[in-house]
Amino acid sequence: MAEPAPAPDRALPENPWPALWALVIGFFMILVDSTIVSVATPALMSAFGAGVDEVLWVTSSYLLAYAVPLLVTGRLGDRIGPKRVYMVGLTVFTLASLWCGLSGELDLGIAGLVAARAAQGLGASMMTPQTMTVITRTFPAERRGQAMALWGATAGVATLVGPLVGGLLVDTLGWEWIFFVNIPVGVVGLVLAARLVPRLPTSPHRFDLFGVALSALGLFCAVFALQEGQAFGWGRIWGPVSVPGLLVAGIGLLVGFVWWQARNPGEPLVPLDLFRDRNFSLANGAIMAMGFTVTAMVFPFYIWAQSVRGLSPTMAALLMAPSSVMSFVLAPLAGRLTDRVHPRLLVGSGTTLLAFSIWLLSRNATPDSPLWIALVAAFLMGISNPLVWGPLSTTATRNLAMDRAGAGSGVYNTTRQMGAVLGSAAIAMLMQSRITARLGEGAAAAQDGMDTSGASLPPGVAEGLSRAMAEALLLPAAVILVGAVLAMFFERPRHLVRR
Repeated sequence: MAEPAPAPDRALPENPWPALWALVIGFFMILVDSTIVSVATPALMSAFGAGVDEVLWVTSSYLLAYAVPLLVTGRLGDRIGPKRVYMVGLTVFTLASLWCGLSGELDLGIAGLVAARAAQGLGASMMTPQTMTVITRTFPAERRGQAMALWGATAGVATLVGPLVGGLLVDTLGWEWIFFVNIPVGVVGLVLAARLVPRLPTSPHRFDLFGVALSALGLFCAVFALQEGQAFGWGRIWGPVSVPGLLVAGIGLLVGFVWWQARNPGEPLVPLDLFRDRNFSLANGAIMAMGFTVTAMVFPFYIWAQSVRGLSPTMAALLMAPSSVMSFVLAPLAGRLTDRVHPRLLVGSGTTLLAFSIWLLSRNATPDSPLWIALVAAFLMGISNPLVWGPLSTTATRNLAMDRAGAGSGVYNTTRQMGAVLGSAAIAMLMQSRITARLGEGAAAAQDGMDTSGASLPPGVAEGLSRAMAEALLLPAAVILVGAVLAMFFERPRHLVRR
């Protein structure tokens, strides 16, 4: 028997912007934490005596725990209310941030920090879909572009501000403060959400627990195989368990998940009819490419900037400052254009410009190239970001029915985070591979030199490490071009304002 349609939203605020600003504070914080660790990689390697592949799991565990529950948390918001789910998630995130910061003092080791980051990711997964749901349900379709532009600008700026804030905190107060800083922000976010976010009508939903298990196991197996494959030499991990076997199992489980969603006699976790809308399908593919690219780009760039060029974490992050500034400045203009201009033009030009800017960074990744070229690349990146984040999210949600807002938001954010998880795993594998290929026996010296900032590497090792990081940067540049191709097939939205 079909589920009854939910009642239309009632008693909505006349001005939905204050509620959105309250939610954006928490959204900004959780996205900052997606990239803030990247600039602290050398400090964490030194503090915990860990290798680069272990420290990368500090980010990957966060992204993995963030991505896997999103399908459920989107539906949970529809069932018990986006405000309630958001506030519980923010509480979990804030307490987990305290755990992260104390992991060194409590002598928990790198494994303790990885576990704390996973708890952070769980809290983040409860928060993110609710922001898009509130936008979809409180802003009319013809005004949604400006609201989604703010949401998208927040995503674009946060992923680039993260390393800058992280660099300042690592240099001045220590790596622990990249997590402690979340605590006062979380408290303020809770107070504002309690006061400003409206309680929206709910609708009944059942949860596909078997689908959750398939997607969680599949994604974990695939990501673990990709990230740890180089460390295990693509051989056995334990007993009969091998890296190729895990990869095949992960892919098989994800295929099984899609099969189950199509045949689930109850209420599937992912209503596949959402993908009948061409723009929703294409926007999901493009945002996966964007999540992959933004996450994968930062690791090789900051290793080059700190370990080869000898920049402090703060100075390395300042190379990306023009991107954050331009993203913020251009966000209002991008929002107005989103309600007036075909998304094919905006997203296509933005993704192409982003690919060019990363390619320019790759060409500049040498021991003695002028640093102003990196600043130019960051400036171009700042122009490209507002043309991608906001227009993509608007295009994905414009045609969603109100009772599908949570499910659609969950799917969209899941694909974005899946891209980020795969980007983190793939870049770890590629960096290890290129370091070994370029340095051979000198790879160990490069790994040792990567746990501190400063130009202390021998010239031959610095040159080899530079070439390895430059080659790794070509991967995210290539992947975002896939998003550019997908954008070419967008249809004109039904509610696009024509002026």
